[in-house]
Amino acid sequence: MQTLGWAWGLVLATAAFVGSYFLVPGFNGFEPGQFPRVIDEPPVQPSGYAFAIWGLIYLWLVIAALFGAIRRAEDSDWSAYRPWMILSLGVGATWLPVASVSPLLATALIFAMLAAALKAVFRVGITDRWLQQAPVAIYAGWLTAAACVALGVVLGGYGILPPTPAALLSLILALLIALTVQYRLHRAPEYGLTVIWALVGVIVQNTDPLNTAVVGLCILGIIAILGLRGTDTE
Repeated sequence: MQTLGWAWGLVLATAAFVGSYFLVPGFNGFEPGQFPRVIDEPPVQPSGYAFAIWGLIYLWLVIAALFGAIRRAEDSDWSAYRPWMILSLGVGATWLPVASVSPLLATALIFAMLAAALKAVFRVGITDRWLQQAPVAIYAGWLTAAACVALGVVLGGYGILPPTPAALLSLILALLIALTVQYRLHRAPEYGLTVIWALVGVIVQNTDPLNTAVVGLCILGIIAILGLRGTDTE
């Protein structure tokens, strides 16, 4: 009975998370005017097209949560990750409204979402890979990039660091997290591939004009993540 409650709790948390999009539709990152220092195109932020991955994430999380509640509600292999996903998605349901008014608080919240999501991806089971592991891994991968992007935008926007050093520092943090997670996890390549999607978006953002430092770091990061793929067991 307890597992049944967690299963449907995840459905509700997912619904709240997806529903929050309709409170702040079209959000593609913090607005320059939200900061004391206006930076129209922060070099740490991926090109706008990259945010389209949220559509895939929303859809996959909904399908996975419903399948889990209807078909795997009391399956022990599905039970370990659910509380952590509920926590991450529950915090995430507040993120878009908060981000529209407070980048600092939103940055703290997205790191909390990331911490819970990473806990979930390590606890996810081995059955029904494409409906259990894959959506959680993609969600955690995008949050890894998004949390560090938020940090980079805040560092630049508040004048703590110039835009390029802020981007480099934040991208290094993202890569340290991603490489550590992918190496320790030894599975869920969807996680690393999603981080790569974000890095490609950052490269596109920084090609005109060319920001050699940021583009070079992203390329090195992509190579490193792909190199770790050989250590995965599945």
